[in-house]
Amino acid sequence: MKKPFPLNKRHRLPLAVAAAVVITGLGVWLRPSFSAPSPTAAQIVDQMEAVAGGAHAGFRRNHAKGQCISGRFESNGNAVEISSAAPLRRGSVTLIGRLSAAGGDPAEPDVLGMNRSMALRLAEGDGSTWYMAMNSVPVFPVSTPEGLYAQLRASIPEYGGAGPDPQKMQAFKDAHPEMRAFEDWLAANPASSGFDNTTFYSVNAFRMIDAQGRVRFVRWSMVPETPYAAISAEQRSDPDFLAFGLATQLERGPLRWHLIITLADPGDVTNNATVLWPQGRRQIDAGVLVIDVQQSQVDGACRDIDFNPLELPAGIEPSDDPLLLARQAAYAESHRRRIEEASAR
Repeated sequence: MKKPFPLNKRHRLPLAVAAAVVITGLGVWLRPSFSAPSPTAAQIVDQMEAVAGGAHAGFRRNHAKGQCISGRFESNGNAVEISSAAPLRRGSVTLIGRLSAAGGDPAEPDVLGMNRSMALRLAEGDGSTWYMAMNSVPVFPVSTPEGLYAQLRASIPEYGGAGPDPQKMQAFKDAHPEMRAFEDWLAANPASSGFDNTTFYSVNAFRMIDAQGRVRFVRWSMVPETPYAAISAEQRSDPDFLAFGLATQLERGPLRWHLIITLADPGDVTNNATVLWPQGRRQIDAGVLVIDVQQSQVDGACRDIDFNPLELPAGIEPSDDPLLLARQAAYAESHRRRIEEASAR
């Protein structure tokens, strides 16, 4: 079997998309004006480009290397007790999505991007949509936009080197001890052998509202039916094992994940993505995600979607986690740059 079509750095996005882009977050603060100024979306994306060794025209500024996916979400209706959101009612919802690895270089070897991502757009017939942007690590390294900006600055490769300045990175970690939860989780949970057996987490908390207006804080995860397996030595030497493995698995049949919604207990932290909730919280299996098609991101259906995590259906709302607004603005800024690069050619 041939490997998927290789990435083409010269590919252009369609010019018609430019008219449909809302330039959200450009030059605006990521926090209200009465607080200390936070980095703008443009400043954060500038740092993402610097970490990746410069802009890679036409590609996302983070999680640049990925594959489009499509399929459906089959809701069992179990979650209607906590949310009136249409996609959680019993039935099937079509979806377009993307699986990717961390990093801003679309040619980076897969073994360097161990924090993977699953992004989804669930579209109802009435026009409502639910966008999810999930990572394979359930916590974020930092809790604020300022922390994210500082982390990116510390991660910029040394002049002439392949990695960041160790002293700058250590200074960042000393100033942000909350990052230890992220590092500890990675150390205790080695990445799996493929996308198909990776669990993906919402990371941030959200609010779900039921038909009576009752509010519950939740996080969710996509838990695969495919059992965990560790990365092999052969995969570590293959720069594209994730896309190749996904194509191989899909040739054998659809892949399935369960949408598991975890409910917070009173007192659980809901505005800090570096804090895990304790074990034993109530969980609801809300249905099954079924993926049956993979496409190249160069010309697949996911290419022009920015997967804004705050595009939510009625019945689901964001928490007051400040990173959610930062993610929304940075996604839009990355999208804007890709469109401008296409229109300039």
